[in-house]
Amino acid sequence: MKRNSLIAVAALVLVAAGAYAFMSGSSEGENGSSVVASVKTDGSGAAQAAAPAATEGKKRPPPVEVAKARTSEASIQLESVGTLASDESVAIAAEVVGRISSINFKEGEPVKADSVLVTLDNLLSSADLAFADANLKLAESNFERATTLSKTGAGTARNRDEAQAALDTARAAYELARVRRDKTEIRAPFDGIVGLRAISVGAYAQVGQTLVNLEKIDTLKLDFRLPEINLRDVKVGQTVDIVVDAYPDRKFQGEVYAIDPLVDANGRALKIRARLANPNGELRPGLFARVRLIGASRGQVVIIPEGAIVPRGTDTVVFTVTDGKAKESKVRLGRRADGEVEILEGLAADATVVTAGQARVKNGQPVEIVQPQQPS
Repeated sequence: MKRNSLIAVAALVLVAAGAYAFMSGSSEGENGSSVVASVKTDGSGAAQAAAPAATEGKKRPPPVEVAKARTSEASIQLESVGTLASDESVAIAAEVVGRISSINFKEGEPVKADSVLVTLDNLLSSADLAFADANLKLAESNFERATTLSKTGAGTARNRDEAQAALDTARAAYELARVRRDKTEIRAPFDGIVGLRAISVGAYAQVGQTLVNLEKIDTLKLDFRLPEINLRDVKVGQTVDIVVDAYPDRKFQGEVYAIDPLVDANGRALKIRARLANPNGELRPGLFARVRLIGASRGQVVIIPEGAIVPRGTDTVVFTVTDGKAKESKVRLGRRADGEVEILEGLAADATVVTAGQARVKNGQPVEIVQPQQPS
């Protein structure tokens, strides 16, 4: 009877051990542990149930890639977009009417200041000048005669005054005719490059009609805008970095030389103008430009790769690694540029930050540092 009771107890122990093993995941559970149950009999044949033994395996820490934070001299950098413009630009136009007799330039070629670009027919203007010249000579002769007669008493002062007025009128008429004749030669006001002409020899030019554009592009202007909040950050003489789509891998530099005294009331923006050298004519007026204005130094700042940033609602955190464990740190960001970001608060200058694998990491958790994967 007693022996049967012991056997029943042993059976119950085995059932309990089996249930424990099942609940604990005896066959490679979540934590990799195993449970072994055994029954022993004592000298009297009584069965003894061994307590379940569990050995917990070790889980591999999550792998992460890291980078070392660095410090750098930071300056105020403001970004905008703008448009390149000629240093000087003018639409060459006729100032007198006339038929075009010659075109003395090649489109797209450089010309010198005061060189004749277009000549208008000057037959009429030359005739007008000759007529005015004859009238001037007659007026000069009449004035000399009136002056002589006035001195001898044979003439009156009034006759001399009338002769003087006629002489002045003749001189003005002659000068007007000379200017009109000279205006038939249309000249370049400065060194530059002529554009594409919209005229032909034999065409009749009207006053004010544009014949060709002249652009001075060995130096270019850059017009751009910044929000009014940046007024104190912008000064004449500051350097601007310029990138254009035509040369995406190149960076050009210019210098701010003028700031409009008026703030645009509609856009609440400052109008700024910079100048940049263009000796080889690589850049052209009208190009769209991305602008970065480099201002005063802000001292040393901590810089980390942008991939280390982890959003947490309205906050931003980074994971650092110390003694093999991850630590979550709340940070305040500064300027972003070229795949890096400034850290204004919350991170030591010599910190090691996690740049990949943050999704598997918790605060205080051990991590395994691995080398970044090389792109295939």
